[in-house]
Amino acid sequence: MTQSFSGKIKDKLIKAKRKWAADGRLLTGATDQARENRLPPGQRLVKDWPVLDLGITPHISADDFKLQINGLVENPLVLNFMDLLDLANVVAVNDIHCVTSWSRYDNEWQGVTALTLAEMVRPKPEAKHVLFTAHDGYTTNVRIDQFVDEGVLIAHHWNGEPLSEEHGGPVRVVIPKLYFWKSAKWVREITFAKDDQPGFWEERGYHNNADPWTEERYG
Repeated sequence: MTQSFSGKIKDKLIKAKRKWAADGRLLTGATDQARENRLPPGQRLVKDWPVLDLGITPHISADDFKLQINGLVENPLVLNFMDLLDLANVVAVNDIHCVTSWSRYDNEWQGVTALTLAEMVRPKPEAKHVLFTAHDGYTTNVRIDQFVDEGVLIAHHWNGEPLSEEHGGPVRVVIPKLYFWKSAKWVREITFAKDDQPGFWEERGYHNNADPWTEERYG
C-alpha cells in the first residue's frame, strides 16, 4: 500500500492537553443525564469544523485504503474502499461534541454502520471491547455496546462530499454519543478484545467512557 505522511507530533499541544486533564480544565460540574438539552454541559456551538490531530497527517488514497477487522471474531476481514462502498451504506445526521468544548450540529455522514461490520465478522461471546488503530499511530477504545450502538458509522463521506484528508479521510470512525476523540481518524484496524486497552488520550488523563452529557472529559 502506498502511504506517506506529513507534519510532526505536536508535543506542546499534547503536553498542554495533559495539563488540562490534570487541572480539570473546562469542567463545569453540571450533568444532563437525561440529555434534555441538545448541547452538552460546558460546550459551545460552532459553525466551522476545527481540525484536531496529533500533528501527523497520513496521505492515503481511496485506492490504497485497507481496513483490518480482527481479534476475537469468527470471521476476520480486510476491506478495501470499494468493499465499503459495495456494502449497505446509510446516511446519518448527528452532532459532534469535542472535549475541547466545541460542538457542531447536523453533520451528514455516509458510511457503513458498525452493526453491519459486527454482523459480518461475528464477535465471539468473550469480546467486550473494541480497539481502534489509526494510520498516524493514534489509538482509542470503546465498549462493544458503544460500538454497535445506533448512529455509529465507519464513514467515508461528510455533507455529501468525500471525507477530506484533514478530517480523517478516506475513512474514519464516527461515534456521535461520545466525545469526538473516540471517533478515530484515518482508521486502519478495528480489534475486538476481551480486555480493555486505553488509547492515546485515555493514557494521558482523559476519561475512558467519554460521555459528553455527564462531562466525562477526564478520568
